[in-house]
Amino acid sequence: MFSKENKKAGENKVAERNVIGQNTKITGEIISEGDFRIDGTLEGTIQTSGRVVIGNTGLIKGKVECTNADVEGKFTGELSVSNTLTVKSSAIINGDVVIGKLSVEPGAAFNATCAMKGAVKELNKNEQGLKEKTA
Repeated sequence: MFSKENKKAGENKVAERNVIGQNTKITGEIISEGDFRIDGTLEGTIQTSGRVVIGNTGLIKGKVECTNADVEGKFTGELSVSNTLTVKSSAIINGDVVIGKLSVEPGAAFNATCAMKGAVKELNKNEQGLKEKTA
C-alpha cells in the first residue's frame, strides 16, 4: 500500500518556479529541476533542467546550465542552453555561449563566443540521408 502511494507521488511532478527578487543578491551554487526568474543578482552557478529567465533588472555573473533561457538583463560568464536562448532587446551578454537554437531581438548586445550544438547534429543527419539516397 505504501509503495503505490510513493510511486504516485513521484510520478506527479509539480513544476517549481523560483524567483530571486530585485533587491536580492545570492552568491554560490544553485541546483534545481525547476524554473528560475532572476530579477536580482546571482554570482555563481545555476544548474537546472528548467527555464532560466533573467529579468530586466537581473544580473548573473558566473555559469548557467539550463534547458531554455530568456535574457532581458545582464549576463557575464558561461551560458549553456540545451534548447533555445532568447535574447531580448534590453539584454547584454558577455562571455561564452553554447546553445541549441538562438533568437536575438534587434538592439541586444551579444558580445560572446557562440557555439550551436543542435545545428551540427542536424547537418550530420542530412548528410547521411543524402548518402543513402544517392547510393
